[in-house]
Amino acid sequence: MYYSLILHGRRRSSHELRQWRNWRAAPMVNLLLQNASAFTESFSSVATAPANLCPEDDERRRKSFTVSYLIDSLGLTTKLAESISMKANFEEKGNPDSVLKLLRSYGFTDSQISSIITTYPKFLVENPEKSLSAKLHFLKLNGASRSELTEIVSKVPKILGKRREKWIINYYDYVKDILQDQDKIFKSTKKKDTNRTRNVSVLRELGVPERLLLNLLISRAKPVCGKEKFEESVKKIVEMGFDPTSPKFVSALYVFYELSDETIEQKVNAYQKLGLSENEVWAVFKKWPFSLKYSEKKIIQTFETLKRCGLTEEEVVAMVKRYPECVGTSEEKIVKSIETFLGLGFTKDEFMMIIKRHPQCIGLAADTVKKKTEFLVKTMGWPIKVVASTPIVLGFSLEKFIFPRCNVIKALMSKGLIGEIPPISTVLTSPKLKFSKIFVEKHEDVLPELHSIFTGDCISKE
Repeated sequence: MYYSLILHGRRRSSHELRQWRNWRAAPMVNLLLQNASAFTESFSSVATAPANLCPEDDERRRKSFTVSYLIDSLGLTTKLAESISMKANFEEKGNPDSVLKLLRSYGFTDSQISSIITTYPKFLVENPEKSLSAKLHFLKLNGASRSELTEIVSKVPKILGKRREKWIINYYDYVKDILQDQDKIFKSTKKKDTNRTRNVSVLRELGVPERLLLNLLISRAKPVCGKEKFEESVKKIVEMGFDPTSPKFVSALYVFYELSDETIEQKVNAYQKLGLSENEVWAVFKKWPFSLKYSEKKIIQTFETLKRCGLTEEEVVAMVKRYPECVGTSEEKIVKSIETFLGLGFTKDEFMMIIKRHPQCIGLAADTVKKKTEFLVKTMGWPIKVVASTPIVLGFSLEKFIFPRCNVIKALMSKGLIGEIPPISTVLTSPKLKFSKIFVEKHEDVLPELHSIFTGDCISKE
């Protein structure tokens, strides 16, 4: 019912959006939207900027500083730097400089440091003497050589996330064993390691790569340390046809190892009651194993929230089959997604079309959607309804994909080589070779710089 105020089928004015945000008829919506007003105010074409720096602006400034720092200091990509800034951000470089200096003093390369920071962004804002230094010093005192320490910690940074010294050294030794030759593992004399070494050997023979094995070793569930349950779980996963080299194989192992058969059956039944057949439930599981980790309450809640958005039961089922990760999306995030798209000028029908054609859009960050939509509509000139009809473009990288292609089009139009902007589908969804043939190779004699623009060597965001 309350979504009828949000999704009314026509474009919303900023006044109407404010009325919606202030509506108090549904306590649940109040809770979900209490932090959402900043999005609509920033997206509204008539909203005015506050005289003083608001918390949202301060957060944006901190994130921008963090992104620039990570790119300059560690050479990270913009996308990775932005991802890290969402979890930890700062406005001064004193503390992060100390963190990088400490890690480099132990011999970590910038590439290895990037792995650590990507796993634990909070290290950048924590006191390095209290968080990192003590743990690294402890491992060094326990016999870890410089080369061994940097290799193991950079491959499995989660070791540094352990709090107790006993856990740190135990997990460190586990990983050290795995990095050694297979023969050395079989020669282990520790009885407590019998199941672990045997199970690791089984997974290795199945083809599970080292990078996945290492994280399994230090997981809380410890699926490689059991016996009967481990064997049962692996048997089920293999019989279902999971690829051992894929992370989905490990995800499925977690699910089967942690959940009882009764619990799994209850969750399968929950999906069936919501409209999926048993075969469809297991097809969803193969696509995203964690679909069975959520509680029955959460599964039902997500279905009901999507239906309140205006989707029919059949459309919700189709969305889950196509993008099962949506089951884990919170009600708050779904409502914020609605607010984001409506605030940018999309209609209710266009929003519905977007999530039906490309469900992943419901999980995109507000800033990401805003930047891409504004560039495609305001800079490139495609009507907003055209963007809505091809929502997959909102999932493309702005810097690596959208800018290069659109810059080629802008260059061609500025020279009068094409009369009007081509359809968005032709520009952004055509295969690379087809785009190059139509827009680059055909005009390179006149504009030799087109190739460098297309490859991203020459990018203009204007």
